Amino acid sequence: MDTPLLRNDLTPLLDQVNTPADLRKLDESQLRQFADELRRELVDAVSVTGGHLGAGLGVVELTVALHYVFDTPNDRLIWDVGHQAYPHKIITGRRDRIRTLRQGGGLSGFTRRSESEYDPFGAAHSSTSISAGLGMAVGRDLQGRANNVIAVIGDGAMSAGMAYEAMNNAGAMNSRLIVILNDNDMSIAPPVGAMSAYLSRLLSSKPYRSLRQLGAAMAKRFPRGLAKAARRADEYARGMVTGGTLFEELGFFYVGPIDGHNLDHLLPVLKNLRDSDNEGPVLVHVVTQKGHGYGPAEAAADKYHGVVKFDVATGAQVKGKAAAPSYTSVYAKALISEAERDPKIVAITAAMPSGTGLDKFAERFPDRSFDVGIAEQHAVTFAAGMACEGLKPFATIYSTFLQRAYDQVVHDVAIQKLPVRFAMDRAGLVGADGATHAGSFDLAYLGCLPHFVIMAAADEAELVHMVTTAAAIDDAPSALRYPRGEGVGVALPAKGEVLPIGKGRILREGNSIAILSLGTRLQEALKAAEELAHLGLSTTVADARFAKPLDTDLIERLAREHEVLITVEEAAIGGFGSHVLHHLAHVGLLDQGLKVRPMVLPDRFIDHDAPAKQYDEAGLNARQIKQTALIALGRAEIERSARA
Repeated sequence: MDTPLLRNDLTPLLDQVNTPADLRKLDESQLRQFADELRRELVDAVSVTGGHLGAGLGVVELTVALHYVFDTPNDRLIWDVGHQAYPHKIITGRRDRIRTLRQGGGLSGFTRRSESEYDPFGAAHSSTSISAGLGMAVGRDLQGRANNVIAVIGDGAMSAGMAYEAMNNAGAMNSRLIVILNDNDMSIAPPVGAMSAYLSRLLSSKPYRSLRQLGAAMAKRFPRGLAKAARRADEYARGMVTGGTLFEELGFFYVGPIDGHNLDHLLPVLKNLRDSDNEGPVLVHVVTQKGHGYGPAEAAADKYHGVVKFDVATGAQVKGKAAAPSYTSVYAKALISEAERDPKIVAITAAMPSGTGLDKFAERFPDRSFDVGIAEQHAVTFAAGMACEGLKPFATIYSTFLQRAYDQVVHDVAIQKLPVRFAMDRAGLVGADGATHAGSFDLAYLGCLPHFVIMAAADEAELVHMVTTAAAIDDAPSALRYPRGEGVGVALPAKGEVLPIGKGRILREGNSIAILSLGTRLQEALKAAEELAHLGLSTTVADARFAKPLDTDLIERLAREHEVLITVEEAAIGGFGSHVLHHLAHVGLLDQGLKVRPMVLPDRFIDHDAPAKQYDEAGLNARQIKQTALIALGRAEIERSARA
C-alpha cells in the first residue's frame, strides 16, 4: 500500500512524489526544482537523525535522473555500499519514515532487500555492486527478460580488487549491464564541460554505436594487419577524447565524463543507454562533488561524510561531551607512544584512517603509515610482507571488514606464523550501523587458527597494555579487539605494560558463582555480581584478557571452586566460550556436575539501535547475567520474590 504524500510549502514537487512512477509524471523542466527540494529534504532529515550525509548530497541529481529515466523497480538499481542511498529512499516510498534512519525499528542506513522492492541488493560494505549486477543481468538473460540492470559505484569503491574482478568477468560476457562510476574524489577524468557532454551523448547514441559495430564487422573482413590497425585507431581515438582506455581494455563501452549535477547532461545519455539494444557492459563516468549543494558540507574536509544531529542553518553538529575517551582514540595514542620508542612499528589501514584513529598516527609518522584503499586482502598480505622484513606491522581494520581478507589471514599470515598485529576496531555490537558493521565473528574465525594470540580489552587501560603486548609479540600473529564508542572512564597508564601471554586476572573473589568475562562486558559482569551478592550469592568475577591461548589454570580453578561457571563475550557462538567448554570437557571437569553457561550473541543478526538496547536484546547485560546464574542454580524464584 502506498504511503500518504507529505505536504510542505518548501517542497511542492516532492510532495507529489511517493514513488518513482510519480516522479516520471513530472515534466523534464521540473526536475531541477525537484532535485533542489529533494536535497533540502535530505539535509533536514539527516539533521534530525544523523547519518551519512555527504555522499547522498553528491548524488541527488543522479538519483533523480536514474529513477526518471529507468523503470524502477523493474529495472534493477544497485547502490554500492549504500552511504549515498538516502535520496533514493526518500523517492521510493520511504519519505514518511526517513526521520527514523538508523533508529531502533526505523529505516536502515543502507540499502536492504527486506525494506523495499526498490532495494534489489543490500549492501553496507563496498565494491559488491558490479558483481551483484552482473549476476542479475545473467539471471535476466537466462529467463528471457529485457529489463535494465544499473550499478552505481563510487571511485573509492573502485580501489577494491573485487570491482575489477567483476568488470573483467563482465567484459568477457555479452550481458547488458550499465555501471555508473560516481567519481567524486579521484579526479581520474579531464575537466567536465559542454564538449565532454556532447561527446558522451554522441558516444552513447544508437547511431554512433551502430556505426561502430558496423565498422568492427567490416574490419573483420580486412586482412589481419589492417583489422588490427583499425581497432587500435578506434581505441586510441576514443581514449584521447574520453580517457576511458582502462575500462575499454576491460571490455566495457566507456561513456563520459559527464557532469553529475547537470540534468541536461545526464538525461540524454541515460536515455540513450536505456533505449539501446546493444549487448555487453557499459560504463558511464559521472563526476560529482561530495556534499554538493549544502555549504557547510562543501566547506568541511570530510564533506560531512558521517554526521550526528546538526543545525541546518549553520551546519554545527550537536556533539555531547564524552565522559571518557573513545577506544579508538586510546588505541591511536597508545600506538603512537609505542612507535615513538620502536622505529620498526608501522600502521596499515584500508581506507579508514579517521575511523581507526590512524589519521593521528599518520600526522606523527607520515612515512610509517599506509592507507591502502578499500583493499583489505591487499592490506593483510602487504603487512605480511613487511613482517618478513623485520618490521612490526599493525593492520588496523574493523572486525567486520577483516572478514573480507580471511584467506589472506590464513594463507599469508597464520601458516607462515608471521608477526602481523591485527587491531580490530568495532568489535561487538556497533549501534546505528547495524548488523553489517557489527564485529561479531572475529573470535570464531581467528580462534580456530593455529599460532594466533587473541586479546580483548575490558577497558581503555587494558587496551593500552594490549597494544604494548602486541608490539612485543614477535614470533606469531596476534589480534586485539575493542569496541566502538567511549571507554568506561578508568585512569590510563602513562606507559603500557607487556601482559603475561595467556593469563587472565581476578577482580572479585567469591565461592558460589564464577563469571569469566572476555572484553568489555566485564563492567556488566561486575554489576551482576553485586546484585547477586545482595541475594546472598558469593560471586567471583574474572577477566580472561586472552581468548587464545586460554588461561587454563584460571579456568580449571574457577571450575573446581564454584558450582556455576558463566562465560560472557560480545561475539557469536564458536568463540571464547566454545574454547572454554572444549578445554573443560577434555580435562574431565564437566563430569562432576559443574554447571557451565556460555553467554554469547544470539544466533541471529541484530538490527540497528542504541548499543545498550542492542546488548539488552542480545541478553548480555547485567540483568541477564544475573538471571543466567539464578536459573543455573535453580533459584530464579529469588529474583521474582525480590521484585514483589
